[in-house]
Amino acid sequence: AGSRADVNPDEVASVIWKYFTELGSNAKDTAEQLQQTELSKQLNTLLKSNLQSISAYAEDLQQRLEPFAMELQAKLAQDSQRLKEQIQRELQELQAKLAPYADQVHQQIGTNIRQLQARMGPYAEELRSQVDLSAGELRRALEPYAAELRERLQDNAESVQASLSPYAERLQRQIDGGVESVKQRLSPVADELKAQVEQSVAELRRGLSPYAQEVRDGLERQLQSLSAQMERAAEELRARLAASSEELRAQLSPLAQELREAASGDAESLRQRLQPLAQQLEQRLGQSLETFRQQAAPFGETFGQQLVQRLEEMRGKLDSGAAGVEDHLELLEKEVRDKVAAFLSTAAPPQN
Repeated sequence: AGSRADVNPDEVASVIWKYFTELGSNAKDTAEQLQQTELSKQLNTLLKSNLQSISAYAEDLQQRLEPFAMELQAKLAQDSQRLKEQIQRELQELQAKLAPYADQVHQQIGTNIRQLQARMGPYAEELRSQVDLSAGELRRALEPYAAELRERLQDNAESVQASLSPYAERLQRQIDGGVESVKQRLSPVADELKAQVEQSVAELRRGLSPYAQEVRDGLERQLQSLSAQMERAAEELRARLAASSEELRAQLSPLAQELREAASGDAESLRQRLQPLAQQLEQRLGQSLETFRQQAAPFGETFGQQLVQRLEEMRGKLDSGAAGVEDHLELLEKEVRDKVAAFLSTAAPPQN
């Protein structure tokens, strides 16, 4: 009948967390509407897409998840102020304990920031280079199709119509293969960037290790938070690269679809419909690939800036003892994810 593995706890948690944050940012009189519609709709979409083969389980799980999510939201909202105060108190205590070492800690984090910037530079440039290279290779692979279409227009209408559907299918396969090749080319760079994140946090942990045990415990909590933020940024980078590749596919695929639709029309109007498409094909290919290149190439630089910002924020918190909103939200989100995972682990699907 299926298993719990069919439902990704992180995806369910993301739906509930989005619901929780949207509810918190809306006026009170809209909360009821959100509760009754948005959460139900989002969970329904997620569960049905992952549990199509066991719809009864999907419906049962949704019925159990909705009240669980609403109860969780109510509890988190109630405990929110207490959590803010706890985080603030812990940071102030840590700052007081760090006072004798404040200069050394500040300098160590500054050194780590400079090392991270130096390390990220080549990888950001490598990502830009791979994006440019991928776009160029895909352009060269697709350009012959534009020339071939122009040549086909010289044949008689019946011959063009007969060959058009196979041609469109070949074009679509080339687009799909090219996009997958782009993903495969960019994925190792994303892996390397994530590895550099882990190395940077490990180096900072070693650099701060000489301090007293009670201070090190407080610093370790901050380092774990920093590591989680950086890893999340690395996963977001990977997701953005994949999304850009899929967006490229979405921009290119209509070209093949238009050709398939033209092939299904009458032979007399075929040439009239194909003439402007043949003229535009190469231009549209170029525009789509250039859009992809401009969008994806700077991701490495943006990622590096994000990481430096996280380190600067950590240094600022240790200097001032003041917690930011992100600390509070981060712990709330962790609690959501932990509780959703625990809930799903007990919600076993029905067996045949």
